[in-house]
Amino acid sequence: MSSTPQPHPDRAALVLPEYLGPFRVKRLILVLIYLALSFAPGRLGEVTRGLMTDAYTQVAVFVAATFLLFYGAERFFKFDMADALKGAKGWQVPVAALLGATPGCGGAVIVVAAYSSGNVGLGAMVATLTATMGDAAFLLLATRPDAAAVILPLSLVVGTLTGWIVDRFNKVTFAPSGDTCAVVAPIGRIRAKDWVYLMFILPGLVVGVAQLAQITIDDLLGIPVVWLAMAGITTGLLIWATSTVRAMTNPADTPVTRAAEETSFITIWVIAAYLAYDYASEFAGLDLEMWFQAVAPILPLIAIAVGFVPGCGPQVLVATLYVNGAIPFAALIGNAISNDGDALFPAIALNPKAAMLATVYSAVPALIVAYGFYLLAPGFMN
Repeated sequence: MSSTPQPHPDRAALVLPEYLGPFRVKRLILVLIYLALSFAPGRLGEVTRGLMTDAYTQVAVFVAATFLLFYGAERFFKFDMADALKGAKGWQVPVAALLGATPGCGGAVIVVAAYSSGNVGLGAMVATLTATMGDAAFLLLATRPDAAAVILPLSLVVGTLTGWIVDRFNKVTFAPSGDTCAVVAPIGRIRAKDWVYLMFILPGLVVGVAQLAQITIDDLLGIPVVWLAMAGITTGLLIWATSTVRAMTNPADTPVTRAAEETSFITIWVIAAYLAYDYASEFAGLDLEMWFQAVAPILPLIAIAVGFVPGCGPQVLVATLYVNGAIPFAALIGNAISNDGDALFPAIALNPKAAMLATVYSAVPALIVAYGFYLLAPGFMN
């Protein structure tokens, strides 16, 4: 009896979901929209390519370099922060706040996992969620290091104080689940596209550093900077469109792979923010800076409310608005304190009541600090 050849089970089970699943189809549609806009004729394409070039040379290359240094140091020193937290005792809150203040969401996720297993108290989780700025910190370090030098230490102090106050006065307790924090499956060995992405990052970093030194470079090794940036952006877009990673990678993956994946994710949001802001000014004739000034008193409150949204994407958007001069420093610091980044996802999954309580607690210092700057130092860092 003859039989019809069947597809290889691994291909049926892995390849189709990985590249044709609905989540990645949506990503691919967004990537195609970005590329269509960048290659559109006339002023639309010119403006889009210019904005994408800025997003790449002013933000993406520095984010990737920071990820490589950060994850490389983790891999080299092989330091297990979870064990350090367990034995920290009275130092748990400031150590948790320090992990939260570390750029990215990895440190905060470690603390959330430690809380879920009963190794740290609620004050430590509140401290890390209050101190963290998530991936938006990378954007700020790349574009406004002066503002980052104020926000990150201030968030550390506010997170520590808030955590201590919670441990001292909080009477509401929720038993940890005792589970561990699940993370995305590791990707494995370094892929060819990771090396390609890194290949474009290196010359892009040269251009970005030159721009910081106010040196104009129109081409590098005979290649126009705009096309070098577009090649790097396109590679990152395709990595993101075909990835199973939602935001954070597995710590078991190599620094090169993690940098390529997470930088691509952040760049998607940076491009969206750049395009939304400049399209409104260029094609809709909107004076966004004047509009934001008209609603200035409620901007810190809006930014704090945005911080309640899980994930780093909306927070990157707030940081981008600040970098473009659309919102004041008071709004940025309010968002930085109230937002929990990607760490809120595992917190909600493992102990939703405790996660909600921690978020409410972080809103109090966010309001105090944000409106303190708005009322007492309205022009600070603007």
